[in-house]
Amino acid sequence: MRLRLNLYAPFLGAGIRVKRLAPGWKEVDVEMKLRWWNANYVGTHYGGSLYSMTDPFFMVMLIENLGPDYIVWDKSAAIRFKRPGRGTVTASFRLSDQQIEEIKQALNAEKKIERVFTVEVKDESGTVIAEVEKLLHIRRKDQPTTPTLPPSQTGPDTPLR
Repeated sequence: MRLRLNLYAPFLGAGIRVKRLAPGWKEVDVEMKLRWWNANYVGTHYGGSLYSMTDPFFMVMLIENLGPDYIVWDKSAAIRFKRPGRGTVTASFRLSDQQIEEIKQALNAEKKIERVFTVEVKDESGTVIAEVEKLLHIRRKDQPTTPTLPPSQTGPDTPLR
């Protein structure tokens, strides 16, 4: 799977490499070397590439760990640049058993939930150069996506609300 991710066109084109994918999809380490094709006008890492290296991982990790009875979607994201990125940059994604269990428990009480996951992008010295927040929408597949009216309340002249 790590090889397939590394051959994924957006990653390949940006020079993004999955360096480590732990069994069970609870730990993923990604790196990107600074190259002429992923540098911006001033010679540092292009912001879009920094975001791309963080984009899919929390969603995929949750899909893999929650299983087929759940739906997970990215809902929004924000990246905050802290310092210029030079050289090789890395991001380490972690998902704990406790986080997975908390999500499952929350979905026993609620139809859908949203959770924020944060990852730091660091340079070779360990300095944080960017912080990315991902807001994920999570629900069980057996939950309807839109409310429905009972048949007794619907008819040709009944507006849906």
